[in-house]
Amino acid sequence: MPCFRENGARCRGCRLVQPAMQLPDGVERNLQALVGEVLEPVRERLGRPIIVNSGYRCPIHNAAVGGVANSQHLRGEAADLHCYDDRRLARIIVEHGKFDQVILYPTFVHISFKKAGGNRKQILRKTATGYLKVAPSDV
Repeated sequence: MPCFRENGARCRGCRLVQPAMQLPDGVERNLQALVGEVLEPVRERLGRPIIVNSGYRCPIHNAAVGGVANSQHLRGEAADLHCYDDRRLARIIVEHGKFDQVILYPTFVHISFKKAGGNRKQILRKTATGYLKVAPSDV
């Protein structure tokens, strides 16, 4: 499975080089958990399509888009989402309650979920100077 850019085009800077184009160990399981336990129930409640701008990223792609070295995208535990109403999408995710982080960006919503281990239930808003904690009632 090749790495893709947010616009759906194949990433030119990287290729998965694992045998038979396999994802790294655990990534597929994490993606299945993210989709099955979070994204699909949220999409169902929203009643509209959700666009996944970014999901799993290989290390080269992650670095190219400015992702942090320990990004959950590298493990298949995160997705950047967009829909007709990102604020409503974020509220539904928070109300659903299954998330590690929800980060509100100006043009998309980042969601992460850990299948194994504790989820922090952290809600943040990206600002010009960094990240600001947000209360669930302020989403």
